Amino acid sequence: MSSLTVTLVQSQLHWENRDANLSMFGEKIRGLTTRTELVVLPEMFSTGFSMDPAKLAEEMNGRTVSWMKELAASQKIILTGSVIIKEEGHYFNRLLWVLPNGSIGCYDKRHRFAFAGEDKEYTPGSKRLIASVKGWKLNLQVCYDLRFPVWARQQTKQTPEYDVLLYVANWPSKRSHAWKTLLTARAIENQSYVIGVNRVGEDGNGIAHAGDSMVIDPLGATLYHCAEAEDIHTITLQREPLDEVRNRFPFWKDADEFKIIQDNGE
Repeated sequence: MSSLTVTLVQSQLHWENRDANLSMFGEKIRGLTTRTELVVLPEMFSTGFSMDPAKLAEEMNGRTVSWMKELAASQKIILTGSVIIKEEGHYFNRLLWVLPNGSIGCYDKRHRFAFAGEDKEYTPGSKRLIASVKGWKLNLQVCYDLRFPVWARQQTKQTPEYDVLLYVANWPSKRSHAWKTLLTARAIENQSYVIGVNRVGEDGNGIAHAGDSMVIDPLGATLYHCAEAEDIHTITLQREPLDEVRNRFPFWKDADEFKIIQDNGE
């Protein structure tokens, strides 16, 4: 049975300071002493959760994407996290899935956080991204997407679409109970592992973040959780327990059939 080794990087961020953040994360990743296959950074890891994309956005050939490609290649890892990207006159909160060979998968955050004005500054995505590695399939999502279970729901009754549901976030500590509860719910209802990587510390708007990064198994048990402190944690997910849960409790076969219908990306 194959396994998948993942490193979660829970960190403070330098507010709207790309170079400082890239230097910090580069040092953390190069300093890893445990072999890993996938390194997960928080949402908007190079800037913090800023509503000033006109000042901070980069194009896909910009410094941050180049940095991700260089680091993925040199460390022989897959590197993921979200970045503010400008493309064709639009701004996106874009999760990047960067392979050691330089290939990049992209997921644009579907659900924009209107409470903070994200809907006014960023264009929503319209397509999910399910990435593959070593026979594992990972559904990649961003922060506020967590509140919308239909977007994460397994959509086939023949076989589950994915094995790991992954969220990168800047989720405020005031709503940490919702974060932890919803991560657990997504694992149970989709019979998959769930990984949530959040930041810690106060951002430039005075909003506190408790981290609460987590790894949860398909039955809802917590395999890893860290609150308040910076932490780098490497965990190996095993395929056999996942398959055993799905075979013993094939609840996904009884799910309601549905389709997500897009309306011009809105």
